[in-house]
Amino acid sequence: MSEYTEHSEEDFNTEGQEVGTVTHVDGMYEGWFLDYASYVILERAVPDIHDGLKPVQRRILHSLKEMDDGRYNKVANVIGNTMKYHPHGDASIGDALVNMGQKDLLIDMQGNWGNILTGDRAAAPRYIESRLSKFALEVVFNPKITEWIPTYDGRTKEPVTLPVKFPLLLVQGVEGIAVGLSTKIMPHNFVELIDASISILRGRGMRVYPDFPTGGIADFSQYNDGQRGGKVKVRARIEQVDAKQLKITEVPFATTTSSLIDSIIKANEKGKIKIKKIEDNTAEFVEILIHLPAGVSPDKTIDALYAFSDCEISISPNACIIKEDKPYFMSVSDILKQSTAHTLDLLKAELEILLAEQQALWHFASLERIFIENKIYRDIEECESWEAVIEAIGVGLKPHIKHLKDPVTEEDIVRLTEIKIKRISKFDLDKANQNLKKIEDTIAELTHKLANLVDYAVDYFKGLKKKYKEGRARKTEIRTFETIVASKVAIRNQKLYLNKEEGFIGTSLRKDEFVCECSDIDNVIVFRNDGKMMITRVAAKTFVGKGVIHLAVFKKNDLRTTYNLIYRDGKQGNTYMKRFPVKSITRDKEYDLTAGNKGSKILHFTANPNGEAERVSVTLKSQAKTKKLKFDVDFAELAIKGRASKGNLVSKHAVSKVELKAKGVSTLAAQKIWFDDTVQRLNLEARGELLGEFAGEDKILTISQSGSYQLLAFDLSTHFPEDMIVIEKFAPKKPISSIYWDGHKSKFYVKRFLVEFSDKKVNFISESEGSYLEVVSTDLLPLAEIEFSKERNKEQRPNEKINFDEFIAIKGLKAQGNILTPHKVKSINLLDALDPVVEELPVQEDSDDDEQSQITLDF
Repeated sequence: MSEYTEHSEEDFNTEGQEVGTVTHVDGMYEGWFLDYASYVILERAVPDIHDGLKPVQRRILHSLKEMDDGRYNKVANVIGNTMKYHPHGDASIGDALVNMGQKDLLIDMQGNWGNILTGDRAAAPRYIESRLSKFALEVVFNPKITEWIPTYDGRTKEPVTLPVKFPLLLVQGVEGIAVGLSTKIMPHNFVELIDASISILRGRGMRVYPDFPTGGIADFSQYNDGQRGGKVKVRARIEQVDAKQLKITEVPFATTTSSLIDSIIKANEKGKIKIKKIEDNTAEFVEILIHLPAGVSPDKTIDALYAFSDCEISISPNACIIKEDKPYFMSVSDILKQSTAHTLDLLKAELEILLAEQQALWHFASLERIFIENKIYRDIEECESWEAVIEAIGVGLKPHIKHLKDPVTEEDIVRLTEIKIKRISKFDLDKANQNLKKIEDTIAELTHKLANLVDYAVDYFKGLKKKYKEGRARKTEIRTFETIVASKVAIRNQKLYLNKEEGFIGTSLRKDEFVCECSDIDNVIVFRNDGKMMITRVAAKTFVGKGVIHLAVFKKNDLRTTYNLIYRDGKQGNTYMKRFPVKSITRDKEYDLTAGNKGSKILHFTANPNGEAERVSVTLKSQAKTKKLKFDVDFAELAIKGRASKGNLVSKHAVSKVELKAKGVSTLAAQKIWFDDTVQRLNLEARGELLGEFAGEDKILTISQSGSYQLLAFDLSTHFPEDMIVIEKFAPKKPISSIYWDGHKSKFYVKRFLVEFSDKKVNFISESEGSYLEVVSTDLLPLAEIEFSKERNKEQRPNEKINFDEFIAIKGLKAQGNILTPHKVKSINLLDALDPVVEELPVQEDSDDDEQSQITLDF
């Protein structure tokens, strides 16, 4: 071990002999490293819980306050002034100042401060200006309750923490990397934090979730209250413009339009998605246009963008703060509670200081009135020394000061002697009494606030909300995300080939038989004529065995694809038939679909994506001891069972061949489909609202608040409009009834029409500016109630009910409709619809049925 010896005067005795101590390098390293780590944690990277600021941020704000004269200051000057307090160079100060300015809360900016959406940097410090915002001036500073310490060079003083009366740490968010730990607290909504603080003050509490300045959509189901181990999924907001174009209007937090576009281009180059071109039209707002080639599904592309690009990212929170000079890991709820309690303490301290000042003011004002009103100043005319003057005034005041709350000090008497003759000569007793009364009222008010401190704090927060809430509505939509399976949305960028002779499959066997297109993350299912089945991942070249009779991309948990087969059990055994799906199995494991006897062979096989059941002709060998050597077998009569089932007997005799006689139709029932409003997706697992049973060409009808409808397929990957207000199974004979406001004619119109088939979004209200949809219904006989506005000098018009069916006939899609009313409308509300009238027909005399026949309305 290397050693280091340090000498000093104490290291030598009187004879000059060395008696020093030895310090090992590892011990020195340990001490120095701990000092360095502590310094970085406390002085650079992690914010203090009391004011929510890192040291550099605190010093910038203090410097701005020091320079504040109401006008803008060059950022270069602010940086220079801050260097008196911060010893780490101008670059760190400049970056921190720009970062604080871009959060648009504490600093008013002038000039090019960069763009958080595009990632563009701010202009040079000499070109941009800043000053403290009104919010910062009101909330952050109060020198009377600020604790001060000397700066690093001892020339001046700086605040230990600023008296911030607001949960600044949570509204701004923070990210920092120290030695051995890091912190990541995401920004939260200004208004929601105020509401949560008020709720905490009232003893209720409230959970808050992050709100990102870039907007987007976020899933906070695993947020874990901002603690370590939590996770937040954030997505870009993607809209479908038409069948060939998507538009991104909001980007995930911690990304920019540039980084997002780069990730999309990389995904396209890797073949994960397929796009034609991408345009960035971002200015004040995000607008990224993605053009799709013909034949590419917009819905699957949206899912693929979330799966393979930065359109969806995961953020891991880690709330770490400094408290009492030590780092602590805390939940966001605890941080908010402590911040609220600290605000309460600061408000109390401010009130106590104001009360003490008012009481001191009242004390001296009372002394001044006594001194002048009782002409005590005349008692000092014959005094020859200063001590005699002080004593004379004290004696003169004594009979009149019994009502004072504080004793009269020599300092008070000295102040009385400093009153100018001009003020004594113009003394007005009434005004003096009024001034005292005013001070007493202020004291009473402050005393009341201190006695009702929580109510005062609530009013304080409400005042902040009223003054500064404009433009601070939530930007990030809270939603629960569905899980996107990458293999289901990946573009098929590879071609799969089969070499039957050698038993190989893969994407590199281009000279062999082409099977299908696939993606490089797909699994494929293989069936062989010996009754073996296996699933394996797509690769360049994989051996699966000779005798392949079916090869296809495998869909996990697919209950509709049904496999029909007839097999011989062993070399001379019975022949069986079976139908089964393949849901999920172990990859690269062989499964036997026969009874397991050696020599078994598949005689007939079909893969049916929708559960089709064919009819086949079975021919027995001529030596079979039976009269009927040929007969038909219908798979529709066979129940679908598991793949491990033995199957039903076809014949005990040897089978010569099996031939397809007729293609089958689906034997599966229509699919029940539900809509889960939480994740805005369709599903088969009975989550949410049942839309109905779907098969074939059935469609889903959606109606949007914008006054348009759209017919969509019942594909589970379908994305729905964000302003959707109606979703149901489409019934062609059901009319849509609506009331809309025509912006050009300034009137409400009633309209009923049948949906026309179209694969595009169809607008059904006026396209003039200011038009909007008021109410819409797909009921057969809807009702609405109109509430009228009261006209001046006229009686209130009673509410009116309208029956859409009686009010207007069903017309064409492009019809304008009928005017609702000439009177001014206050509100329109839908009522419960009427039940359709059922007509009863008389019983036919020759009918054998005792019950009456009925006509029902079938949609």
